Amino acid sequence: MDTTPLYDLSPALRLMGMGLVVARGRRAGRGRRHLCACPARRLLALTLLTLFLTFDLVLFGAFTRLTDSGLGCPDWPGCYGKASPVGAREHIAAAQEAMPTGPVTHGKAWVEMIHRYLATGVGVLIIVLALATWLQWRRARAAVGESAAPVHPGWPLFTLAWVCAQGAFGALTVTMKLFPAIVTLHLLGGVGLLVLLAVQAERYRQAAGAPVEPVGSGLRALLWAAALMVGLQIALGGWVSTNYAVLVCNTFPMCQGSWWPEMDFAQGFELWRPLGTSADGSPLAFHALTAIHYTHRLFAYAVFVVLGLLAWRLHQRGRLARQRRWIVGLAALQLVTGLSNVILDWPLLAAVLHTGGAAALMTVLAWALCASRRAAVPVTAETRAAREVAA
Repeated sequence: MDTTPLYDLSPALRLMGMGLVVARGRRAGRGRRHLCACPARRLLALTLLTLFLTFDLVLFGAFTRLTDSGLGCPDWPGCYGKASPVGAREHIAAAQEAMPTGPVTHGKAWVEMIHRYLATGVGVLIIVLALATWLQWRRARAAVGESAAPVHPGWPLFTLAWVCAQGAFGALTVTMKLFPAIVTLHLLGGVGLLVLLAVQAERYRQAAGAPVEPVGSGLRALLWAAALMVGLQIALGGWVSTNYAVLVCNTFPMCQGSWWPEMDFAQGFELWRPLGTSADGSPLAFHALTAIHYTHRLFAYAVFVVLGLLAWRLHQRGRLARQRRWIVGLAALQLVTGLSNVILDWPLLAAVLHTGGAAALMTVLAWALCASRRAAVPVTAETRAAREVAA
């Protein structure tokens, strides 16, 4: 009988130690290059490092999910109560012998634990970032007032709380056996963490002298609309992936030889249910999987239209040139990888890049929103005279 506890916390300190080594090593290398820089630039370097590793973590999380390695270690945070698969090799070998094609193998265990090591390193970096931001805020407040600090410490503290919630969802992903709603929320949490770090990085850039570009209210609203639609599309894509609904439509632009195949939206979007079944325990119908896939595909058309309109408007107004180029490039990547997933039977590289491209696109849109502000409407002499008459 397997007596392995689901929540064995004994390896937690060892995992934190491994993450701290990664965090301190990368921090020291950058710290020497920025020794003479102002505090905002040093904090910007640390935030960008954390952002980069978080993006790596999102990519590796997609790789973990797509290689079916999410249950490579069936407990949390360690692997059979050990800090690495090396110490758990006997348990892994026994599980693999009992079920050779099951979720537990030596390779899958390593993939799952490397994902956890990366997550621990990101968590340690965010703790360092929160402490450094709070200390800088205190110094700035004592010297010239609270407004002198580029980022309020509430931002990294909220980010720290967010990453703790991400850790909890990571644990639930394992203990609830890849429950689709939990896995999708875990993906959205990773994208949300990228957005939080991107906003803080841009604020430090502005404190270090980067300009803020004024944009019209219509363009600003279009930026918000694009960000909200991309966020919803990521949620739909996560729901497709976690329910393994990618291959139910293996042709484009039609699905199963029809422009409107038979679909069961009620069962497909029943959110709280185990993997592969409905809430009552019956197997998930093929028409439900079709509804999941086709909804994601149809909404993608609307997202591409909005992104194309946004890129054209930014080009027309001569605003946010760097962000515009990233938006166009990432949208093209999403189109190519999305079609590859359908036509080429879900190749691993295309699937990982599709998740990474979506996360990067959301990060760039958050960057664009933070790097711009709503332009003040100029008051002409006629407008001023009309206001005076009305008064």
